[in-house]
This record gives sequence, C-alpha cells and structure tokens, in this order.
Amino acid sequence: MTATDPKPPRSNRPNLLTRFSQLIRERFSLDEDKDDEADVIQAISRGIEFRGINLWTLIFAIFIASIGLNINSPAVITGAFLISPLMGPIMGIGMGVGINDLAMIQRALKNISLAAFISLLTSTLYFFVSPLHLAQSELLARTSPTVWDALVAFLGGLAGIVAGSRREKVSNVIPGVAIATALMPPLCTAGYGLATGNLYYFAGAFYLFLINAICISIATFLIVRFLGYHQKQYPTPEVERRVRNTIWFAVFVVVIPSSYLGYQIVRKTIFEESAQRFVAAECDFQYRQVISFAAHFNRRQSTLELSLVGEPLPKDSIDLLRTKMPAYGLGDATLAIKQGNFKDTEIDVDALKNTVTDQVIKYSQTSIARKDQIIDSLRRSIDRSQTSRIPVADLRNELKILMPDVQTFTAAQSLVMNATSTKPDTVMLVYARFSRRHTTAEKQRIERWLQSRTKSKKIKLLVE
Repeated sequence: MTATDPKPPRSNRPNLLTRFSQLIRERFSLDEDKDDEADVIQAISRGIEFRGINLWTLIFAIFIASIGLNINSPAVITGAFLISPLMGPIMGIGMGVGINDLAMIQRALKNISLAAFISLLTSTLYFFVSPLHLAQSELLARTSPTVWDALVAFLGGLAGIVAGSRREKVSNVIPGVAIATALMPPLCTAGYGLATGNLYYFAGAFYLFLINAICISIATFLIVRFLGYHQKQYPTPEVERRVRNTIWFAVFVVVIPSSYLGYQIVRKTIFEESAQRFVAAECDFQYRQVISFAAHFNRRQSTLELSLVGEPLPKDSIDLLRTKMPAYGLGDATLAIKQGNFKDTEIDVDALKNTVTDQVIKYSQTSIARKDQIIDSLRRSIDRSQTSRIPVADLRNELKILMPDVQTFTAAQSLVMNATSTKPDTVMLVYARFSRRHTTAEKQRIERWLQSRTKSKKIKLLVE
C-alpha cells in the first residue's frame, strides 16, 4: 500500500458497543439517589430491635393474621402483612454478613428468635381458645413450602434492600415486599399446628418461615456487597480474620442445608405439577370420576394416589395408566388407586362436594350452551325464512300486467341435489300457466324480470 492509497474505513462497531454498554450501565445503575452508607446501616440497625412499639405491633399483627387465617380472609391477612415488623432483624442479618459486623448479626439473630417465639406463643394461644378449628385454604397454603415461595422471598428481599438504600424512600416498595414475602402467616400456621397438636402443620409452616427469612437475608447480603459497602474495621487483623471466619462458617452451616432442602422443594414442586398434568390429561374416565388425588413426594419413592367413584377401573386400564406415567416425569412414582369400597378409607367430603358441584356446573353450562346454539340456529332459520319469503300474490299481480294471459302462478324456494354433489343448492322454482303458448324470447323476458324483482340469480321457470 502506497502513501497515496486511501485508508480503509474504520469500523463503527466498537463505538456502538461502547455506547450501548454505557447506556445499559446508566439505566441499571444503583448509584443514582444512593443514600449515605452510614445512614442505611443505622436505619436497618434500628429496625432490628424488638422492644416497646415494635414488640406490641408484632403481637397485634400476629393476632390479626391468626384471625385472618382462622376465618379464611385474604384481606385481613394482607392487613397483618402491612403492620408486621419482622423484616427488620432479617435484613439486619444480611447487612451484618455483608459488612462483616458480627455484633449486628448476633443482635439480629437474638431479636428474630425472640420475635419468632412471641409469634408462636401468641398464635398458639389464639388458636387454642378460638372456637374455629377447621383448617381453611389460606392456612393450608402455608403448610407446604414450594420453590415459588423461596423465589418470591429472594426477589422481595432484593427489592426491599434496594429501596431501603435510596435517599428518597419509595413508599410502595416496603409494603409490597411485606405482602409478597409472607413472613407472618407461616408463623401463625405453625402456632395453629402447636395448638391442635398437628406437628406436620407446625414443621411445614415453620420451615416456610425459615426459607423465606434465609432468602431475604441472602438477597440483602448480595445487594450490600454489590453496592460496595465498607467492611467493619477491627482493632487487629487477627480479630478481623477470626470474625470473618466465624461469619462465613455460620453462613456455610445455614446455606448448605438450606440449599439441599431447597433442591428437595424444587423436586417436590416439579413432581406435584407433573402429577396434576397427568391427572388432568389421562384420568378423564367415562363411567367413573376422580374425586381427589394426592401427590406424596418422597426422596426414595413418591406416590400418586387417586380416589375414584363409579364403576371400578379394570386392571388393564390401571396398567395402561402406569405405562403413561414416565411421559409426565413420573416414571419413579407409584400409582395407588382407591375405588369401590371406601368403608375403611378416609374420604375428603369437601373435595367430594367440590367435585360434584364442579360437575353439575360443568354439565349445566354445557347444556345451556347447547340450548343457546339451538335457539340461535332456529332464530337464524326464522330470519332467513322471513327475509327469503316470496310475495307470490304481488308477483302474480305484476306478472299479470306484463302478461295478461297468465292463469296460474306460484313460486317457492327449493333444495336441488346434483348427482355429483353432496351439498344441496337453493333454487327458486317458478311455475306459470298461460292461455297461449309463449315464445323463447318471452320466457327469457319473464326470467329476467323475476331475477330483477326477487334479487335472485338462481331461478328455474316452468311454463305451460
């Protein structure tokens, strides 16, 4: 290449990538409106303590949430969410881990333990004296944690700490996080389990509370580290190293079992959803009805249990159902079917009522829809009949003016079938008798008049 040769054009791709990455950084930056680090830490530290107004607010919120669960009222439960102060110490744990503040972690753990104890005591006392002991749907929903509960708690924790680190506090974020993360109803459900002696309810609900608390703490820790908060300074490097090792050992002890249990929750959720899809797709029988099904997840051997009413399901049909289970991810599960004699079987009466009610509603809706279709079809037929009604008398009088020798006249819509077609065609048949024989031209004139007068192109004229 000589000095006079033009230089090749420089590519604009690096500039475009630079501008795009800069735009992304500006849009997703958390530095804008960032509050002072010390103020954020102090605000979270103040929310850790449970004394005075915080303690009384917690007790009142527990009573409200317990009443809401007892009467199955989502609105009352939501009100308890909004006044619950449980988020403070949980975020304090995440903040303490993020800035290596062992004293904050210990204080937060002590206060959240106190809050959990008071919550369990209050809710147990309420359910012990409450005259309503039936477990409603809102209460049962808190006895079995799912992967979605953990995911919502984690995302809620992210939103909570991001909003809490802003100089201008976003007023609708913290209440929304309190509602979404659902810390209080699991504790109330655990109290219900203690009051009624149902350890399964207690264990499932308290485990849901722990999972939510851990996810919120992890989310707080991640955002604190992402924002680059300064680590707490200690007198000597040895003390700092000892504190850091203690914190991370505690994190390891909590996170490893939680990760394993979270993995089991994911497996349980997938198994339950697969079981629900299997029942919906493969268990629609003609002479029998599935009144209930239960998906019992177990690490070693899971079971799908169906309860049927109606004619007994033959063995070959049961074997066919088992062969279809692997396609739904249920290959390792056992299929158990209860049918026929329910004398020694506990029947869920509510589930049976709901199933029968659903079937009646479904049948009624189908019957109404079928009748509506028939009515619409008849209405359209009547409308077609009225619009296509031929005014024979008027046509006869008008034809009499054109052809005074007409003696007999009639017209009607008729269906005509061709030898090669399976669909009939609609043709207007017109019959006329005259006192004299008409020429072909006169017949064509009559046909053109009829087409113009009746707005019909398909006319068959019969003349005598």
